[in-house]
Amino acid sequence: MLCDLESADLDSVASYLNGADAAVFAAGAGAGSGAARKDTVDYGAAALFASAAVEAGVRRFVQVSSVGIEAADSPDVPEDFAAYLKAKKLAEDDLRPRDLDWTILRPGQLVNDPPTGLVTLAAPKLPRGSVTRADVAAVIAELLNAPGTIGKTLELTNGETPVAEAVHAIL
Repeated sequence: MLCDLESADLDSVASYLNGADAAVFAAGAGAGSGAARKDTVDYGAAALFASAAVEAGVRRFVQVSSVGIEAADSPDVPEDFAAYLKAKKLAEDDLRPRDLDWTILRPGQLVNDPPTGLVTLAAPKLPRGSVTRADVAAVIAELLNAPGTIGKTLELTNGETPVAEAVHAIL
């Protein structure tokens, strides 16, 4: 289904989630969008989606964030990227107190390369690195069925450990 989270209301988003076992927020405003769009998508849409999950009775929730959010206020971070990191941090802060079985996943720089199936997954803070979008998806699929990751914030880059093994090592 397709839903524009920038213009949708809580009830309509919740109706899409009715009956779901889990929800994953992986949207992002994308490179080249301005600070206002990062605020409405990377924070506002994430908060709306989490609210809708609660409203719909969805328990399991995985939110894709970003490595480096602690550097959002650093003068070395370009303004556009700082806006992205600040929005992701606000979204994380919004999610943590919610009545959801949440896991926050902070991937490194996303790349469109073929999946490797090999990752490094750990509690913050991982060294900078990249990760394929397909490997992020594979980790999310594993996290959804790993209750031992509930309430955890995890960082992800490509590495040397098979996806399932990396997730189960966190438990």
